[in-house]
Amino acid sequence: MSTAPSRPAPGGSRTRPWTPDELERRLRETAAERYHHRHPFNLRMHEGLLSRAELRCWILNRFHYQRNIPIKDAIILAKLDGRELRRSWIRRIHDHDGRDGDGGAPGDAGGIERWLRLGEAAGLDRVLLLSGEGVLPAVRFAVDGYLNFCRLGSPLEAVASSLTELFAPDLMVTRIGAWERHYPWIEPEGLRYFQVRVQQGRRDADEALALVHRWTETRADQEKVLAAFALKCDVLWTLLDAVEHASPERTGTADDR
Repeated sequence: MSTAPSRPAPGGSRTRPWTPDELERRLRETAAERYHHRHPFNLRMHEGLLSRAELRCWILNRFHYQRNIPIKDAIILAKLDGRELRRSWIRRIHDHDGRDGDGGAPGDAGGIERWLRLGEAAGLDRVLLLSGEGVLPAVRFAVDGYLNFCRLGSPLEAVASSLTELFAPDLMVTRIGAWERHYPWIEPEGLRYFQVRVQQGRRDADEALALVHRWTETRADQEKVLAAFALKCDVLWTLLDAVEHASPERTGTADDR
């Protein structure tokens, strides 16, 4: 006679919170499958296979994401109910918007300015970048979706979505080396954004991970962390999908490498 499978008792192994190490292991497993370092466009970029037009297309569309990072962080900042937390998180906004002339180090123009200089080093006019002209609809949709997720989600989910920073520094290091080898036509000053973000990304990732560990009390909390992290991976992957499908190589407008 068959019997129904037994259910785990409350508090059993299927509902007990994971240890911090186990949660981090699951984040790494998700990243191994879904983080955009594996996207074909990124792989071609790092192998030196992109044309100038393709690289410029990526720089222009990625800038739409970059310019919205401090807006995302302002949304998260508004969710934090402790002064010390807000004082710490607001640094992320300054990192991107800059603090030149407002208590920051001289010349600390911020990540958005460094990205504009990256565009100029690659032959793009900053007026074009700032205008938003040419940003692909799918890129706008993905970025808007990410902002809305942070706006509507809990503080835990919004902060957890930023945990892609755990894996960004290594990607930046790979990118710097690849661009120096394969794209010498880009002026060296253009790489400054990536160089600065290596250290900033590690610091930000450690901070966000500590908050996630502090705020997760149940398995359900931890599963929300994984879901938020996966969603952010999907946002980054979608950005590259859009650029890949709009590639000048596909549309027949490619130029010299």
